[in-house]
Amino acid sequence: MDSTTYFFDVLKITLPAIIVAGAIYMLFQQFLEKEQQRRLIELRLESNKTTLPLRLQAYERIVLFLERISPNNILVRLSSGGISAPEFHRLLQQEIRAEYEHNLSQQLYLSADAWTLVKEAKENVLTMVNRAFHGIQNPAQARGTELAKRILEGLMMDGAEPTAQALAVVKNEAAGLF
Repeated sequence: MDSTTYFFDVLKITLPAIIVAGAIYMLFQQFLEKEQQRRLIELRLESNKTTLPLRLQAYERIVLFLERISPNNILVRLSSGGISAPEFHRLLQQEIRAEYEHNLSQQLYLSADAWTLVKEAKENVLTMVNRAFHGIQNPAQARGTELAKRILEGLMMDGAEPTAQALAVVKNEAAGLF
């Protein structure tokens, strides 16, 4: 037998085997990739079953926080009658900060932009309260009702609720979950 014939005989056997092995290898690789993708999707779905309720609860709590610190609501909730303006000023600041600290952990579930707006809303409300307090002629002699009146006047002058932008962004993000 001649070496060329022998070489072609070996080639006739090995070439189809190499082609079949390559095809099997490629199919197996595709199968493994698809299986990996399927597992990732299942893992994400399972994760969403756990985290979605937590995220929704966080958005609810932040909306509640923003509503509670809005000047209209906080002034109604905290009675200004019977206390001095400095006491009411301190009470308002204390309440806003306590509400914020109570909801600090919710930032885990919000986007960085939304959380920044929430912090800015809190600071805007505190600034509004401080500006109104310092705008009173004789704050030590004034009543809490005068401070409340000044805050509401400042709110009307600004024309925009200090928590409105943050509230809109948080609601938009929450709606984007569905």
